[in-house]
Amino acid sequence: METITTLNLFLTPFQPSKSFPPSKTPKPPSLRKLPPLITRVSSSSSSNGRNATESDCPVPFDQQPVNEYQSLSSSVPFSWASAELPVYCSRLALTGTAFSLLVGLPVAAFGVHDFRTGVVECVVGAVSAGILAVTLSVLRMYLGWAYVGNRLLSATVEYEETGWYDGQIWVKTPEVLARDRLLGSFSVKPVLNRVKLTLIGLAVSLLISIFLLINIESSKDHYNSNDSGGRTVPGVYNDDSAKLFEPDAFCGEPNIN
Repeated sequence: METITTLNLFLTPFQPSKSFPPSKTPKPPSLRKLPPLITRVSSSSSSNGRNATESDCPVPFDQQPVNEYQSLSSSVPFSWASAELPVYCSRLALTGTAFSLLVGLPVAAFGVHDFRTGVVECVVGAVSAGILAVTLSVLRMYLGWAYVGNRLLSATVEYEETGWYDGQIWVKTPEVLARDRLLGSFSVKPVLNRVKLTLIGLAVSLLISIFLLINIESSKDHYNSNDSGGRTVPGVYNDDSAKLFEPDAFCGEPNIN
């Protein structure tokens, strides 16, 4: 019996006492909440730095170069230069076409006496008017972007405090100067390069149009002189030519045919 009792003790599974709860391993503290905290701290510090920089700037809000850049990039027609290339070209083409049809074509048609021989002159005149209108628009864009670019790249800012010609000069802080020059180098200079190339192309087109108009006028004068038998010379008047057309005014004088 003792042997059986001993075997039962060894074969019975061990059950832990209820008075000793199983130990739990402590979990490490979670780190998931740290990035938002860091983000809030960094954003608050950057906003505080920006507010401090803006509060130290005595230049009025509308005269600060960065605000002038934002205002220029959202106004018409200056915003066309900073748009995508297809949008930029289409708007310039639409402007030139509208001006040619609405203004250039009526004016050119009014100056043509014979539409059978002056169709080419009328078309070239209308196209020249459209090119001139686009050239003036692009030139206005260039002047505006060049002004803002110079103020962004400059180390000083000229401003008027009250608008009564009390000019002041403010020296930019290193942070403001670095921001403005970064904006001017990577946002304004590409726009200026595009506008410069556009002005060169428009100037060449305008010169070609003027050259065509001059050739058309000279060919018309040459045709008229040949049609009249070569008896008239444009821009020249003398007695011999007057005698040919007004013989009654030279009665009694020799060499009258």
